[in-house]
Amino acid sequence: MTETAPQLARDAEAAPPYGRAEASGAAYAALDLGTNNCRLLIASPSQTGFRVLDSFSRVVRLGEGLGSSGQLSAASIDRALAALGACADKLARRPLRGFEAVATEACRQASNGPAFIARVEAETGIRLRIITGREEAELAMESCAALLEPGDRRALLFDIGGGSTEIAWIRAAARPGDVPELIGYISLPIGVVTLSERCGAACFTEKGFFSVVDEVAAQLEGFDRLHCIGQEIHAGGVRLMGTSGTVTTLAGVVMALPRYRRPLVDGSTLDCEAADAALGDLFAMGRAELAAHPCVGPERVDYVLPGCAIYAAIRRIWPTRSLRVADRGLREGMLLRMMRADREAARRSPPRRR
Repeated sequence: MTETAPQLARDAEAAPPYGRAEASGAAYAALDLGTNNCRLLIASPSQTGFRVLDSFSRVVRLGEGLGSSGQLSAASIDRALAALGACADKLARRPLRGFEAVATEACRQASNGPAFIARVEAETGIRLRIITGREEAELAMESCAALLEPGDRRALLFDIGGGSTEIAWIRAAARPGDVPELIGYISLPIGVVTLSERCGAACFTEKGFFSVVDEVAAQLEGFDRLHCIGQEIHAGGVRLMGTSGTVTTLAGVVMALPRYRRPLVDGSTLDCEAADAALGDLFAMGRAELAAHPCVGPERVDYVLPGCAIYAAIRRIWPTRSLRVADRGLREGMLLRMMRADREAARRSPPRRR
């Protein structure tokens, strides 16, 4: 599939160097096969996290038609296998100290998900692991932990995906370098792909858009009551964080970027009123204008408004003054987790005798 200019920009800037590589030169790789995208990141440890060596991203629409059929279609499987084959070629070019590959909501839901996983391993050598919604939330938390600031007691992190939306309620780490604690999470089987297929053009109308907002908000109310999140926000010290194409698109619109640039977006803080205004601007555009927008593009034109409806529901339940934007996710979380585990193992190992 030919990638659009916005996608090529996102892929080229999939993750910038996070510091100089350590002398060991060890490489790690993480692959995330989602409902809409296949993404790979290869990196080496650095003093401040990791340095990216190579990356890959392709829209595969694995979950296309899943909502009506309950299965992964032959066409979506072929697209995913082609992308995974390209990833396997990249992985074969360098020795790796660690590698993880995960699949998410589409493979969780599909009746032929296990058969697809077996076929992937047979044809590409990549062993995918289907993870739970909880592990998705944990990996997102791990990747975004560095964006918390001193004084943050809690964080509310949301990840609007293709087939599901994860909300993580987080206790900030007591000491620098520690991993935050996941207090609670909710995984809604609603994402931009599933909403786009179910609602079609309805999300481009005010009635259809707000019916989705009402639906999602109703599913979040119980989670809010369970953890008293609204009260915690009112008390202060709670940071709202978002990691998804929806929030990075909103950030690009707020910043009036002539093309999407990850270094400007990742870690930025948006005034929520400005983000709401950007949402209104996107809603006011027609399909042609959205497809031509440098931060949307034709590949994402069907998904941006469903994602905005989910975001609007989150804002309705948890109104905050600012939003921390993260262009990072499961791959970064897997890399950081593997590298940390190896460092801890090295510290526990007894010194070699001379």
